[in-house]
Amino acid sequence: VTGASFVVFNGALKSSSGLLAKSSIVEDGLMVQITRETMEGLRQALRDKKDFRITCGQVDTGDVKEYVDICWVENEEKTNKG
Repeated sequence: VTGASFVVFNGALKSSSGLLAKSSIVEDGLMVQITRETMEGLRQALRDKKDFRITCGQVDTGDVKEYVDICWVENEEKTNKG
């Protein structure tokens, strides 16, 4: 789990890169590089207020250990304040 002051979603990751997605720490935030197709899915999920999971790592490996989860919450008291 990583806390961040901001999140940047970059939809310019090429399918030919061999990556599903890539996340990296940038200053005190998180940058997530995703493909155009994943960006379209993310936008639709945000419009529909639905949870969305971005799987990071190589396309061909079954050993994926990193995810970026966008979750909608009912009760804001349980979220990180500040």
